[in-house]
Amino acid sequence: MARTLRHRGALQARASILEAGATITAALDDGPLRGKRIEAQLVEGRPPSTVDVPAHDGSTCRYCLAQWAQSGPSAVYTFLYRV
Repeated sequence: MARTLRHRGALQARASILEAGATITAALDDGPLRGKRIEAQLVEGRPPSTVDVPAHDGSTCRYCLAQWAQSGPSAVYTFLYRV
């Protein structure tokens, strides 16, 4: 039993370390930055619901997930507004 608990604790610790640096590729589908791809940090193992991306003119564009259910190493984001 003690070995099982230690093993489970080690797996959870390893998952936390991996998740801390894990990213997803955010594909910007429309708006001023259409076609751009950026790396975004995962939030609790999922793509962030919104990403703020610097634009070429010095402004910042906010994008949100195009669909809540997405899988794989990338997620599609749609333009919301300039921040």
